[in-house]
Amino acid sequence: MLQIQNLSVEVDGKKILHGINMSINIGETHVLFGPNASGKTSLLMTIMGFPKYKVIEGRIFFKSQDITALPLDERARLGIGLAFQRPPVVRGVRMQDIVEVCLRGREDGTVIKTLATRLNLTELLDREINYGFSGGETKRSELLQLLSQNPELVLLDEPESGVDLMNIALVGEVINELLQKELMRTRTRAGLIITHTGHILDYVNTHKAYLLINGRLCCEGNPQELLNDIRKTGYERCAECRR
Repeated sequence: MLQIQNLSVEVDGKKILHGINMSINIGETHVLFGPNASGKTSLLMTIMGFPKYKVIEGRIFFKSQDITALPLDERARLGIGLAFQRPPVVRGVRMQDIVEVCLRGREDGTVIKTLATRLNLTELLDREINYGFSGGETKRSELLQLLSQNPELVLLDEPESGVDLMNIALVGEVINELLQKELMRTRTRAGLIITHTGHILDYVNTHKAYLLINGRLCCEGNPQELLNDIRKTGYERCAECRR
């Protein structure tokens, strides 16, 4: 589904990612750990194609197609979807409007209400996107848009951030739905999740974990084992041991 080869990226002339190599197969969900400012969000933004993130070396392949030079909108149309860590407020555009755009005419209006009900967002459909939303409402708004878009590669930047204990189980259920976790051999989607706390792993099973420090992938391994090592010894010590 996704293959990243020797990827180096700079922002405003400063190199922030160094020689990243990563491969995610169809049906797999991988997780990315790392301290603040380690480059995790930058990696997701680069995969999605935000122009601020300039690829200076390496390639990104999606379903065997080289997308390194493709603009963001074309990557979205190909089937890549992103849920932001801090989603923007969009004044003048209703939630219902953006969901209709994401559906691209594939479904009728009843589907929007069904999806909104699933995420307890029906009362917010006529509100401007994320304007005045709580942290949990904003995260569920992002998931509503992803469900509507129906991407094949799901990128999630700290999906549990700002979500209270009453809603994190719901967020986990919807992520599992997005990633077709109820399916086994017929699963056609893949995912990459960033998490600081690891709480989302209580609800979403993942296949492989990576540790990113200072823009470099230090190691990879079993998600729960790597998370336990980080909790015991911290990021730097964990990276040293696993080298």
